Amino acid sequence: MKKRRFSWLMSTALVSSLVLAACGGGGDNGGEGDSAGEGGEGETYNWRFVTEENDGQVQYEYAEEFAKRLEEKSDGQITMDVYEFGQLGSEVDQVEQLQSGAVEFAIVSPGFTGTMVEEGQVFALQFLLPDDQEVTHELLNTSEALNEDLAALYEENNIKPLAFWTEGAMQWTGNKELTSPEDFEGFKMRTQDSPLIQESYRAYGADPSVMSAGDLYGALQQGTVDGQENPIFFIADSSYHEVQDYMTISNHNTYVAMTTVNPTFYNDLPDDIKALIDETVEEMRDVGFEMQKELNDELLDEIENNEENPTEVTELTEEQREAFRELQVPQRDFFRENGGEQAGEILDKLQAEIEELQGE
Repeated sequence: MKKRRFSWLMSTALVSSLVLAACGGGGDNGGEGDSAGEGGEGETYNWRFVTEENDGQVQYEYAEEFAKRLEEKSDGQITMDVYEFGQLGSEVDQVEQLQSGAVEFAIVSPGFTGTMVEEGQVFALQFLLPDDQEVTHELLNTSEALNEDLAALYEENNIKPLAFWTEGAMQWTGNKELTSPEDFEGFKMRTQDSPLIQESYRAYGADPSVMSAGDLYGALQQGTVDGQENPIFFIADSSYHEVQDYMTISNHNTYVAMTTVNPTFYNDLPDDIKALIDETVEEMRDVGFEMQKELNDELLDEIENNEENPTEVTELTEEQREAFRELQVPQRDFFRENGGEQAGEILDKLQAEIEELQGE
């Protein structure tokens, strides 16, 4: 996977304004090295950060930048090893490693935890989040329904969300043109392991098939599945467009990722170290947004102008999107009934927050 250099990255080192104080914990906190007594200034930390994507893709680049900033802020006291997808197993394996503390940090897609924290399937509701990615970005940063209510449910399962953020709007690719719900009739659609995602595609008449991203390229190539959904950058970097003849700019959803940490590990850290992590999380909100925007814009152009592997790209009209939207609104009731005990409460609060941001 080719390595990209982003225009928004600063070439100069970041200087932290925070002064590191006592650093306790030792091995239980993921730290290693000699302690300098009560002051702890000689303590060093080496942590693991696992992602669901590869070098050059948004999650991996986010994690690399996160690690770089933490190391610079701490003057080398904190280092992080960033892992590409597959190096430590499947998406499900990585979640389990985070829960057990085998890794300290992970970027997790709620779609792969939909059977564990059922309320996390709220992100699978198509045509719920704002169409404008800038508004969605603000919502993910400020939503009480997500950052407090939903986050608490993940923490009960030994996953602490530090931030929710967008990797861009979701699009469809297929072995045929997808511009109406009828085009999905009998269509074998790859999905994440989320009952709501599967139900959403059944509403179009599709045949959903749960599959890891690691198996998807071969399945598309061999016709085991007919199509898939992902942000543009992931479609291009994973070369799905090379084994799919059609791509639909549907903007039917937003791919939401979570920056997460093992809560036992995090809570045991000294306050000054937690402060460095929290500060970096806040900085990465806008950095991550600009990263995905740059990649999605750049790679859409590459797909549209790829003469070697031409892909027919079609953007849905508002009338075409409305036909899909009408079939998805009832899925909100499915979520309320099947998305966990707090599904209705979280959805109601989130919808109110969306309406407020959009001025409705």
